[in-house]
Amino acid sequence: MSRTRGGPAPGSRTRGGPAPGSRTRGGFALLAAVQMTLIFTLASLAVPLPRIGTEFRLDRAQLILLSAAYGLTFAGLLLFGGRLADRFGGRRILTAGLLVFGAASALAPLAPGYEALLAARFGQGVGAALVAPAAMAMLRSLFPGPAAYGRAMATWGGLSVLGATAGNLLSGVIAGATSWRGTFAVPVAVTAAALLLAPRVLPGTAPGPGHTPNGRSLDLPGALLATAGITLASFGLVLTDAHAWDSVPVLVPLLSGLVLLAAFGAVERRTADPLLPPDFLRDGRRALGLAAIGLTAAGTATVFILLSLSFQQQRGWDELRASAAFVPFAVALLGSGRLAGPLIGRYGPGRVTATGLGIAAAGLGLLAATGFDTSVPYAYGLLPGLLLLPAGGALSFSAAAVLATEGVPAHRAGLAGGVLNTAMELGPTVVFAALLTLGGDAVSLAAAAALFTALAVAVTTIRVK
Repeated sequence: MSRTRGGPAPGSRTRGGPAPGSRTRGGFALLAAVQMTLIFTLASLAVPLPRIGTEFRLDRAQLILLSAAYGLTFAGLLLFGGRLADRFGGRRILTAGLLVFGAASALAPLAPGYEALLAARFGQGVGAALVAPAAMAMLRSLFPGPAAYGRAMATWGGLSVLGATAGNLLSGVIAGATSWRGTFAVPVAVTAAALLLAPRVLPGTAPGPGHTPNGRSLDLPGALLATAGITLASFGLVLTDAHAWDSVPVLVPLLSGLVLLAAFGAVERRTADPLLPPDFLRDGRRALGLAAIGLTAAGTATVFILLSLSFQQQRGWDELRASAAFVPFAVALLGSGRLAGPLIGRYGPGRVTATGLGIAAAGLGLLAATGFDTSVPYAYGLLPGLLLLPAGGALSFSAAAVLATEGVPAHRAGLAGGVLNTAMELGPTVVFAALLTLGGDAVSLAAAAALFTALAVAVTTIRVK
């Protein structure tokens, strides 16, 4: 079994994460905080959403759109955001994205009604779609060596799951102590700090060789098709929670989005400088890494959504208690995340990805079996699954991030960031919508466990190390 190139070498120093000087550590810490905040914001309305619905008198369809608005623009614009970062330089696009994201985050808690809050959530997604790939482009600038970049990605891979967990935990605590409007204080504060510190700790990167503003097209036709296609298809999938799959509200955006994505594929094959080069996804390691990222994000999001609703609607818990129930999840996630780097360095990202998926599948299976039985105590019915799922998820996400970015040249770092984050955003939308069609919550989690197991077997079968 041969080792893949570009990842951490066996025995390499990974325990402390990225290692170089204080400026590099400061830059990584800043980018890590920003990445976690982007995913925190994605999850931050999950727990307080019922309270928002009561205050603004929203129906189910409006609540669904409000919850999904951030993710729709985030996912839809990520590929274009990656192209902008590769063309104009990571820090320039990072700064522009932070300004948009911060402004929308500051306006959201001031919203007098549903329409204003919805517009602010869309605006946050636009800013996030610029920030996320630019942050990964900056990460490549901070760690230009393959081994150092592999160690950085092993750490980076766990940040998104940690951010989602923090969003679900802290949003309930903040909303319970103040109001749902207080949850937007986190992205506002982090954005302000990032804008202040970025010039001090991040290098002023220029576009890569041969990729000056006049040297590359932006592939606007591809950008428009990708953005519209991803957004419409995702919107159609989101609406399956409130409408039947064969209903007009679902079919029109879903089929329109799929047609536009097919047109995007045709345009990219004929474009000299495509937004998403076809060869980028032909690498088997990268395809499996992206699949694992999407599935891990989907499994985590599904558990948070279904259990949060179960805690509040079936067990009668308040927001604070519902959030507190996920504290062991966060502890297991942190512990497993610290082990991910050394394990990847010793055994390779493929093996760690498969192992993590298997452990997470066991956690999902336990939650499916006992997690929704209100007669079973928390310690027996929920806690084992809430420990195994994050332990496996942190391993699979970290290792899959290495698989998905191995061998990516510096001038495609923004593209890699856009594709990775797109997989992370689309995974929960696609998989969650599909799982909901299967019936009850327990059936959905059992099906998710089966998907995790199947992907773990696939990674093992094709012998990706």
